[in-house]
Amino acid sequence: MAVKEISDSELVESYRIGNQASFEQLINRHQNRVFSYIMMLVKDKQLADDIFQDTFIKIIRTIKSGTYKEEGKFIQWAMRIAHNLIIDHFRKNKRIPCVDSTNEDFDPLENVTLSDPSIEEMIITDQIYEDLRKMIDFLPDEQREVLYLRLYVDMSFKDIAETTNVSINTALGRMRYALINMRKMIREKNLSLTI
Repeated sequence: MAVKEISDSELVESYRIGNQASFEQLINRHQNRVFSYIMMLVKDKQLADDIFQDTFIKIIRTIKSGTYKEEGKFIQWAMRIAHNLIIDHFRKNKRIPCVDSTNEDFDPLENVTLSDPSIEEMIITDQIYEDLRKMIDFLPDEQREVLYLRLYVDMSFKDIAETTNVSINTALGRMRYALINMRKMIREKNLSLTI
């Protein structure tokens, strides 16, 4: 008989009433996604560690103060806190990310698939993912952020818009421009993203 996984909502409520282990479970469940998101944007491990800690300190304070509103979206809320702390950091250091745009549609990730790969296919696939990660690093921050949230955190565009405090059309536009820019890089570097 399978054990039912405790929901984020239940863990938050359990922590709110004093169960420290519940918060540890929440951190263990979401720390990789939150830290990866922060690291992707700030590109500095020490700074990412600081923002990660600040994110969870803010989460603790909000839950303990009783002002956290449970809407079944703990991870989106945590990502929004991290996002806001990153923006605060950029503003404080006057490093505001820019948006670049062009006019082509293409999803360079649509041809990347895995199904019982051979060793050779796994090596090629690893190289493809490495090439993609490098290309993603060259995207403007706002485009990279939306791409990351959509593909790696699996957020809906509605949740991305809420997390990044923009309209859903802006989030969709940023994703579109990210894919256009990646297509341009693929052409310029003459990369093949198929096995």
